[in-house]
Amino acid sequence: MKGAFIMAVKFNLRLCLQLIDRGISLNTISKQYHISKHTSSKTKHRMEVLQFDVSTIDQYSDDELGKLFFPEMYESENIYLAVDYDYVHKELSKPGVNLKLLWKEYCLSAKDGKYPVSYSKYCRGYAQHVERHNYTNHIEHKPGIRTEIDWSGPTMHYMVPSTGELVKVYLFVATLPFSQYSYVEPTKDMKMNTWINCNKHMFEYFGGSTVRIVCDNLKTGVVSHPKEGEIILTDMYSDFGNHYMTAIMPAQVRKPKQKASVEGTVGKIATTIIASLRNVEFHSFEELYQAVREKLDEFNTTPFQKRDGSRKEIFEAVEKQALKPLPEIPFEVCHWFYSRKVQVNCHITYQKNWYSVPYEYVGKSVDLKVSETTLTIYYQNKRINIHKLFPAYIKNKYSTYEQDMPESVKVSEWDDVRIKKWASKIGPLKCTLCQGQLN
Repeated sequence: MKGAFIMAVKFNLRLCLQLIDRGISLNTISKQYHISKHTSSKTKHRMEVLQFDVSTIDQYSDDELGKLFFPEMYESENIYLAVDYDYVHKELSKPGVNLKLLWKEYCLSAKDGKYPVSYSKYCRGYAQHVERHNYTNHIEHKPGIRTEIDWSGPTMHYMVPSTGELVKVYLFVATLPFSQYSYVEPTKDMKMNTWINCNKHMFEYFGGSTVRIVCDNLKTGVVSHPKEGEIILTDMYSDFGNHYMTAIMPAQVRKPKQKASVEGTVGKIATTIIASLRNVEFHSFEELYQAVREKLDEFNTTPFQKRDGSRKEIFEAVEKQALKPLPEIPFEVCHWFYSRKVQVNCHITYQKNWYSVPYEYVGKSVDLKVSETTLTIYYQNKRINIHKLFPAYIKNKYSTYEQDMPESVKVSEWDDVRIKKWASKIGPLKCTLCQGQLN
């Protein structure tokens, strides 16, 4: 348990330092990433006292950052102030009271060395409290706060003209509960990369991101969601949330009311899009995609029956301004590989190619973050190297930085003499071949 506490604290600390260094206000940090103003204020104070240069943050591991900034927190396990959720539920029934207000009051009440939990954890705790006691949740939807997402149960298909094969197509559905403005994307599968890209395209379609995402407990996004304890997301989905400063909050298993807006939208989308296109024969994925996009525009611009305006009108008039701006650089899908041992030749292997690591890490286990173009190496979340990734068709190649090698290795370069000596140990044919290449 202690490790889980420390990891959460140190991870938020690293992010908090970067946000403060960018000049982002403490209020914005509190709203966008749910790091309490009390915690970010204390972090900023410690930055000034230590005269910490954030440009050097990658030189520090999680352990080193934690001990440097909050040694007393690092050693303590019982550091968080307990939340009285009975009081929270009672107060929420009063006019004008919401979770954000109650969380701020809770943060101000923290004393005697106790620290407040993050806003996202505060909200998750209240949602679990409501479920345990079968209460009615008093929370009303507010603009720009949450996006609810899911896969549609009903699917579509297109026919391959040359074979007559019917290819199944899935629908990713997202909605903003306040305006009911929605996004739908046809996909060829429901794999992790597809799910992440749909999330990215969703925010691009909206033109901004929300404070949190409420999703189903799909295996591609959620590793563990116990009734009690911390939710564990897949590394890639967690990275996505961090990139957009969005808290990802899976709904409780078999609790569809926690994402009622998207559950309702799934049904409406099935009727509006799938049913209306049921007699159309598509001959390519692109044809189907375009037809779905046209029906989506129609869905968003159709006036409400029991509410003034349309989804798009309410979104444009109110909710769009409440969204957070998107980061300048879009999220890049990447995969993590853990506990790769650094070999005695100062390299690690990935897909039968070799990438150098500073020699002082020989024998240690490092983690790899692999995107489409780069391979980044971490030790205790401290970035220690980055390489351009070899294409998949290239094998048995080395990407080596000279500074990664110890002096005893640097002096032994692969010159003509060394190559000939190596070839002679293999055989006369290899010697002849190498001689020809060298000449």
